[in-house]
Amino acid sequence: MRLSHQKVHAEDCADCETKEGNIGEITRDIIIEGDVSEATRARLMEIADKCPVHETLTHEVKVRSRLVS
Repeated sequence: MRLSHQKVHAEDCADCETKEGNIGEITRDIIIEGDVSEATRARLMEIADKCPVHETLTHEVKVRSRLVS
């Protein structure tokens, strides 16, 4: 798997809720090696979308900073 991140103009993103300013876009390239059927590939993609990191990144996220001693 490879991940890349970039900022894109919201107006250039057809499937984004935000329509003004910039948004962060993460592209996930998933590489499946070997003789794997199309059905199995599709199922692996479904599973990839259910991982906890994917779930966190695709829902509202609050970043809270605390100064601790």
